[in-house]
Amino acid sequence: MASVQVVNVSLPSLPSGWTADKDFKAVGSLSPATQRTIEPVGPHFLAYARRKRHNRTFSEDERIQAEKTVKKTEEEDEDDFSDNEDPMMLQREAKDWKGQDHYAVLGLSKYRWRATPDMIKRAHRKKVLRHHPDKKAAMGQSDEDDRFFKCIQKATELLLDPTRRRQFDSVDEAADVDSPSKSTIAKKGLYKAWGPTFVAEGRFSNKQPVPLFGDDNSTQQDVESFYNFWYNFDSWRSFEYLDEDIPDDGEGRHQKRQTEKKNANARSKRKAEDNARLREMVDEVLALDERIKKFRQQARAGKDAKRKAKEDEIKRIADEKKAAKEAEEKAAKEAEETAKAEREKNKKNKEAAKNAAKKNKRVLKGSVKDVNYFADGEASAGQVDSVLGDVELIMGKIDVDELAALAEKLSIAGKDGAAVKAAYTAEAKRLVEAGKIKEGDAKVFV
Repeated sequence: MASVQVVNVSLPSLPSGWTADKDFKAVGSLSPATQRTIEPVGPHFLAYARRKRHNRTFSEDERIQAEKTVKKTEEEDEDDFSDNEDPMMLQREAKDWKGQDHYAVLGLSKYRWRATPDMIKRAHRKKVLRHHPDKKAAMGQSDEDDRFFKCIQKATELLLDPTRRRQFDSVDEAADVDSPSKSTIAKKGLYKAWGPTFVAEGRFSNKQPVPLFGDDNSTQQDVESFYNFWYNFDSWRSFEYLDEDIPDDGEGRHQKRQTEKKNANARSKRKAEDNARLREMVDEVLALDERIKKFRQQARAGKDAKRKAKEDEIKRIADEKKAAKEAEEKAAKEAEETAKAEREKNKKNKEAAKNAAKKNKRVLKGSVKDVNYFADGEASAGQVDSVLGDVELIMGKIDVDELAALAEKLSIAGKDGAAVKAAYTAEAKRLVEAGKIKEGDAKVFV
């Protein structure tokens, strides 16, 4: 059980000139002062128990806990980016930040331009835990040299700024891959020897992804695309990182303009030299590339085949034209004969349809005649005219197919007057509904 600690707290005295009537309006009354027992709880109790158990003071306990936290964090952050720290690098002055290797300061030499922002932040955290002045003081170190800590801060600030990091990467010679020697090419082969160099140079390209160098099995299109890419290489290298510092405002505008002009000229010169270097490198590789020689030999070997193919094509076209003309003449003759046969067939069909229509009309007229024009005795002239008039009206309003259908119904009806009249009446009603005749036009078949 924790021991009771007494805390004596006295109220502050009132300011001079203060009066209750003037400056204070009471809304309640204060209870008399009492003493309370305060006990630590939660993490504060654990810290209190730890100090009591190990008989430590507050400062001793904080120092030991800080050391454990640093050790735990370093163990958790133990990964690939943990370069050995060069003693000379630890003595570097922060003001000379432009000459320092920012990736090496953070332990990212292995990754360099491939390091992600998250990796940079983690590396910075690890370095700070190791070199922060407060951490050194907590561990009881008397060394107050914070030069390397400032270098860490500068490196992190620069590498987390995309623009400034690109400026540094533009001149980072430690990330360059030298062109392979003749012995290396002889040992590894052209493509494996030069491949890493093009990958390293490709990081400066505005166009991504960068085509691969390939191998013996690469197609002609892939090889031509590769060399077209590098002969028209679009680089983002600016070389601004190497600019001479511009003087302060007090140095005068003329000197500042002179320095800016000098820096611009230097950047242009370095850019031109880098472009020339790249072109010379690509020229060297192109001269050694056996694939280009193979493609040229194939092109020369294919000339005769192309010439023969062209002659064969001319002959084929001529033969095709002749055959097409003959086929056209034959098709025209066959078409003419077919058209003639079709005309004759249509003529016969029309005559047959015409004859059928005449026959059907005779059936319609004969049907009313066979039933004595629907008269009980001798049909009068008026009765005959009325019935034949309605028959002519119906025949004039129906087409050939409808005429044939009606004739078939009447043939079935035969001499049954009621059936014949019903067939005519149904057809007249249909024509009225179709709007082909008006109601009342038919006098008999209503």
